[in-house]
Amino acid sequence: QVQLVESGGGLVQAGDSLRLSCVASGSTSDIYAMGWFRQAPGQERHFVAAIWWIRGNTIYSDSSVEGRFTISRDSAKNTLYLQMNSLKPEDTAVYYCAALSHPALVVLTTTYDSWGQGTQVTVSS
Repeated sequence: QVQLVESGGGLVQAGDSLRLSCVASGSTSDIYAMGWFRQAPGQERHFVAAIWWIRGNTIYSDSSVEGRFTISRDSAKNTLYLQMNSLKPEDTAVYYCAALSHPALVVLTTTYDSWGQGTQVTVSS
């Protein structure tokens, strides 16, 4: 089992940047991929981005996110990052990181084995 702890959220203004971090501990050698998801009030949790842990390949939910957000990882530190630039009010949500231990569809919440507690990102206009 992998334990995940996110940090880096906060209250920012539109156009600002934030970098979220997610530190993994436990059975980190089992990590196949990691992802970021977000959940706005009253909405379901949605996929944002994912990275295959060894190869480093990345995937994003859509072009608007890919142009502003960058997912990366530091394998030596067992840390996942999400650099978010040009933030918009619609990016406001709780952001969760998740870890996957086996090949599966990285865009689905149901395929992940471990989840962090979430970190709040609020973007004011």
